[in-house]
Amino acid sequence: MRLFIGCEERLGICAEILDILVKHSIDLRGIEIETPGGIFLNFPTVEFAEFQHLMPEIRLIRGVFDVSLVPYMPLEREQQEMRTLLRTLPEPVISIDTRGQVVIANEAALDILQLPEQDVRRKMLRNWVKGFNFTKWLNSAAPSSESVHLQLKGRTFLADIYPVHILKDDDNSLFTGAVIAFKSPERLGRQMTAYQKQTGQFEMIIAESQGMKSVIRQAKRMSSLDAPLLITGETGVGKELLAKACHQHSLRKDKPFLVLSCAALPDDAAESELFGYAQGAFVGAQSDKKGLVELAEGGTVFLDEIGDMSPLLQNKFLRLLQDGSYRRVGDEREFKSNVRIICSTQKNLVDMCQQGEFRDDLYYRLNVLTLHIPPLRERKSDVLPMAERFIARFAEPQRQRIKISSTCQNALQLYPWPGNVRQIENTLLRAVSLVEGDVLEPEHLQLPNLT
Repeated sequence: MRLFIGCEERLGICAEILDILVKHSIDLRGIEIETPGGIFLNFPTVEFAEFQHLMPEIRLIRGVFDVSLVPYMPLEREQQEMRTLLRTLPEPVISIDTRGQVVIANEAALDILQLPEQDVRRKMLRNWVKGFNFTKWLNSAAPSSESVHLQLKGRTFLADIYPVHILKDDDNSLFTGAVIAFKSPERLGRQMTAYQKQTGQFEMIIAESQGMKSVIRQAKRMSSLDAPLLITGETGVGKELLAKACHQHSLRKDKPFLVLSCAALPDDAAESELFGYAQGAFVGAQSDKKGLVELAEGGTVFLDEIGDMSPLLQNKFLRLLQDGSYRRVGDEREFKSNVRIICSTQKNLVDMCQQGEFRDDLYYRLNVLTLHIPPLRERKSDVLPMAERFIARFAEPQRQRIKISSTCQNALQLYPWPGNVRQIENTLLRAVSLVEGDVLEPEHLQLPNLT
């Protein structure tokens, strides 16, 4: 039977309650004190009639304002929740003490060990685990979290090792052992696949600002269409990420998403990469080679920086957009494609058309569906959520929890970020690598002065 006593925090009140129990010769199995204002008592099996005399006496104690029966103690519930969690977890979980002896092994771990719990508890973990020196880790000055590959009973796992500390009254902590969570490569692979299918790339894009929210809404509507899509924006704003999100949100998501940077390749190389080439087309072409258009059949081809495409390639690309036909370099045969074309540019294609640097008819073909990603300086409300996500990603391998000071938050939001998302990502990667504590300050950013 369990009893809850609601009371004031008063010195001696607990002793007065215990005196009443002694007077009635009632044994006490357990006591838990909840702050503020609560005492839980656990008795062996006692007839309720005895409590009818006990409860009024407790209510008469100065400072007591409630006495009632409860179905369980707080610690009992907590322990049962923990047992249920460990029992139902599909991954093996084992806790050890400071000597390396097993304290708890859940059912998944016992299944792999093929042993009953009594044959595992108080036995050394090294009897079954190979690939990590737990004795050295436990005896180190300040054991920290580790992620390691090891073997449990001959099976390979990725294991997360977490030190366990108990907070003492003097606010110092006492190291008491570790908890090891084992994850199989197969299960990790299935989880990542399921996450990617359910989450999608749009959820990976920070869109707290109204401007970016509008872009995402438009992109989702345009994703299901097969017409060419043109994405514009300054360097580093995330044009390729948005293109990939559109692909994964479309009916073509199970087919390839292939990328060609028009600025990174010379004219002839870009053509052969895009359309492929025939055997003997040039020196070294010893066999036919498929281009991205053919390799991405049924999927999407993303052409980055379309404004840098040469005039010759523009002519051949225009034909692909018009009727889906193309020829490999050095080949007389004609091929038909079924791909969606997404292009990006940081240049003003209208100005390029007026100057004769970009074909008007190609621009009109590309300008059917357009998305413009605003620069980061126009998306101030996106900066801090973006920074927090980057910091969490970069700090996770070291099991760090890094906070951003208020002055650093101001610095992040006031800086114009001419390199946009790419610049803030690289800046925070450097900052997290250099910070020695757990708080990021403006000096860690090492931002260049802009004049």
